Amino acid sequence: MHLRGVEDTVYLLSGKWKTIIISHLYFAGKMRFMDLKRQLEKVAAKTLSKELKELEMNNLVLRTQNNTMPVTVDYELTDFGKSLHDVIDTMSKWGINYRKELLQNGNK
Repeated sequence: MHLRGVEDTVYLLSGKWKTIIISHLYFAGKMRFMDLKRQLEKVAAKTLSKELKELEMNNLVLRTQNNTMPVTVDYELTDFGKSLHDVIDTMSKWGINYRKELLQNGNK
């Protein structure tokens, strides 16, 4: 049962950018597409759009098209997406500790 939960989570978050997109939305809150694109310099706009669409389909991200000229689109985590806060916090802490470990041990 526990392994199935891990498999489901990995499936939902798989892909190079999904977890990073969720992290940006988690820490920054609502963001426009171009703001996300600027934060994620290395991701192509087409890839970002695809990843956001998949996150939206899986009820992790809410897309809101604003009635502006030109049209702007906001993205934010749904309540379900926000429930990943423990996962994101744990990954962040682990990554910081890992980087410290590498620096202390000279990447042996």
